[in-house]
Amino acid sequence: MTHKGLPSELILASSSVYRRRLLERLGLTFTTATPSIDETTRPGESAQSLSKRLSREKAQVISTKSGDPLVIGADQVAACENRLLGKPGSAAGAIEQLSFCAGRYVVFFSSIALWRPAQNQLIEATETVEVSMRALELAEIEAYVAKDKPLDCAGSFKVESLGIALFRSVTARDPTALEGLPLITVSAMLRDVGYAIP
Repeated sequence: MTHKGLPSELILASSSVYRRRLLERLGLTFTTATPSIDETTRPGESAQSLSKRLSREKAQVISTKSGDPLVIGADQVAACENRLLGKPGSAAGAIEQLSFCAGRYVVFFSSIALWRPAQNQLIEATETVEVSMRALELAEIEAYVAKDKPLDCAGSFKVESLGIALFRSVTARDPTALEGLPLITVSAMLRDVGYAIP
């Protein structure tokens, strides 16, 4: 894409296949880079603050040797009744998380940071999604985890797959935020920088 004032390249600072697939929907040429940061929660840090900080750090840790790149950092943090929900990493962890969340509300904070180091420009936004989980029997949870294997997903479900069957409702301004990259927000941010979308 050639446009005066556009960044020289677009970089998605993520190793997530889910975020890469989402960004591909916008039809832009981009590369990916894996950010290496400490994602440990700081004392007293809220889910929303953690999401914002990590998205910014992911974008700013990506170094480029030349040019005028634009780096997209993204992070999603889920919380249920003040408990942060990370990626379960195991079937047992996913079953425990879903058992805790069953019949409750889970809030997802999906943050985006656009970092243009050559111009010292940082643009940030956070989208909030509220998911109402159904009351779930243990057998349902175990069957779901075995089928969908949501071991790398915050909250222990894949909304783009069978996980949607676990919900009573979803409240969101941007439905793609729940998948990890709020495309309505990202599109608006990229248009502000000069990209033509669509």
